[in-house]
Amino acid sequence: MGIVWHLYKGPSTFRRLQAYCESISPTTLNKRLKELRDSHLVKRTVDGYALTQQGKELYELIEPLGLWAKEWAKNFN
Repeated sequence: MGIVWHLYKGPSTFRRLQAYCESISPTTLNKRLKELRDSHLVKRTVDGYALTQQGKELYELIEPLGLWAKEWAKNFN
């Protein structure tokens, strides 16, 4: 979901996505992007990769969970 989270800010190139997902290998990132494209959540554009409308809807559903998780994690720092 990190890819969806990042792409909600706007289109991104493969290299920027790889930098964002620091520990992911190029092979794994390619595989995840293909899965997201096959699921119609991400599309290829002239600017790189971008969320589809369904991808944006998914982000809006998971965003509250992400905000909750950040607050929850503060209890363990």
